[in-house]
Formats: sequence, C-alpha cells, structure tokens
Amino acid sequence: MAWEEDILGVEFQSLAFRAMGADGVERTATLVRFRPEPDGGAAPRRQRPAVLFLHGWSDYFFNVDLARFWNSAGYDFYALDMHNHGRSLRPDAPGGYVANLADYDAEIEAACVLIGGGAPPPPITLMGHSTGGLVAALWTARNPAFVARLVLNSPWLEMHGSSLVRRAASGLMAPMARLRPEAVLRLPERGFYWRTISSAAEGEWTLDDRYRPPMAFPVRAGWISAVLAGHAQVARGLDIPVPVLVLLSSGSATGLLWSEEMRRRDAVLDVNIIGARALALGRSVTVERIEGALHDVFLSPADVRTDAYARLARWLNAYGAGEPPKPEGPPA
Repeated sequence: MAWEEDILGVEFQSLAFRAMGADGVERTATLVRFRPEPDGGAAPRRQRPAVLFLHGWSDYFFNVDLARFWNSAGYDFYALDMHNHGRSLRPDAPGGYVANLADYDAEIEAACVLIGGGAPPPPITLMGHSTGGLVAALWTARNPAFVARLVLNSPWLEMHGSSLVRRAASGLMAPMARLRPEAVLRLPERGFYWRTISSAAEGEWTLDDRYRPPMAFPVRAGWISAVLAGHAQVARGLDIPVPVLVLLSSGSATGLLWSEEMRRRDAVLDVNIIGARALALGRSVTVERIEGALHDVFLSPADVRTDAYARLARWLNAYGAGEPPKPEGPPA
C-alpha cells in the first residue's frame, strides 16, 4: 500500500486499504490525509494530535476548508471514505449499503492504526457527520480507549418525530431486512439539500456526482434496519466517557416540497429530536444550535460557517489536547 495524490489536489493524499470485519467479510475503505507541506509530508513530522472525519450516508470527504481548520488548530487531519461510499465505491457493490453499522468497525480501527504508522495512535479526535455521526458515536462507545473527544455535525441519532416512529418502522422493516436485505424501498426522491450545497445547482461546493449522487443512493431495507438499530442503541444511552460536541442547525425544513427556508435550515433531519437525543450520548455533552445552518453546518453560507468554526474552536480550547495552537480563524 502506498499513499497517492488525492482527487482534491496536491495537498491531499489517499490510501485505499482492505479490512476484515467481525463477520469474516473483507471490505475496501479509503483514508485521506491533509499534508500542506510542499514535500507532500515526506519529511519527518513532529507528533501532533490527529482528527479522523467520517462522512454521512451517500457522501464522501470533499470539504478542504474543514481540513485546513483542523490543521491550523494544531491537528493532523484525516478522513475516511467508508466502504460502499465515495473513493471506496466498487462497480459490483450497492452504493451506500451496510447491513450492520458495526461492519464499519474494522475499517475505522484500521484507519487509526494507519494514522499511528502501523500501531494505534494516541487517542484521536473522532468527527462524524449525519449517519457518520451515528457511526462515530456507536464506535466510540465500543472503543473508548481510541478516542479523546467526539465532534458530531448534525448526527442522525433518531428518526423524525419520536421513538414511536422508529419502533413502528423497525417492525415493518424487520421481515424484509431479514429476507431481502438489499431490496430497494420506493420512497420519494428529494434533492433539496443537494440543491442548496452543490455548485451545479444553487450552492457553492464542487461535488462529484460519481461519489455523491444528487438524489442519493437507493434506500435498501437492510440499510434502514441497521440505522434504526443504531438509533435504538443511542436511545438506551451510550455512556460515552469522553467530551462530546454536537453541532446542529437552529431549525428544520424537511417538507416534501421546496421551501426557501431550506436555504437556512436542516432539510434532512428533525434537529429538535436530535438535540434531545444527544443528551443520551455520554457524561459530558455540549450542544450548539447554530442559526441559519444547513444539514452539514460546515457547508452553510459563509457567515454561518464562521459562527460554526468559532464555536468548534471555543470547544477545542476547553477540551482540546493540552494547549494546541489557537486556530488562525475559520476559512473565508
């Protein structure tokens, strides 16, 4: 295995690797790292704390400003494109599919070993967005020795409405997930969130449709059943021992029809139920509600991003690794 120049340019490198899951299945994932030095990071580096970012469902890592923020804050930045996503997509595999969220465990642990140069590194900062936030929280609960702090960007911790909706959906999905796990569910397609972020529509971010399709990957029975099972674990309480930061929009706009509110709200999740469920994550949880934020708060309009980065920097000053250098400020 060798690091190669990444699709994001010379400052980024990526490494595809395979990890054997507890179920005996070997899966491909891709680790991306930010190396702003002119030599691409070949020269010896002083030891710095590391942060590992997990993307959301039907997504991949592309936010270079996020990497630059963490670098300026004194961290080595890494991101993992998990199996069946982004750089790790394979032609014969169903995009975005996983039958059990624990199937990600082996590749996350392997990524940590790669970050450590062949051995587990000192505890890292784990960051996750949306479904990646759910995965990050569950993995931290199972592997607390690997994680020093947890940052969750609009984590998908519960279904819309309440746990009653989740229980009803779980009962409906269970038979199909058991008998036909890769069956595609016929659900309304909504590209509203993509519309607000993609430069191909009305947003400002360059997205590769091969890695992040505008209408997302097909929703499959086994996948939604796995997510519902993860929600149930969160609802029972995870007792995460490390500090947790949860960043959320101040409001949701999740209707079936386009609304201008979707430009300044979370168009994917019910942020009120997510905020309430966040309190079940662990012993020290900070919830930041950000006015005008999109589903990914760090893809929001520039003034909102500035607010979000400032809140993250403030939290790191309180819970960061020792006394890291103060960030130079959020990307413009």
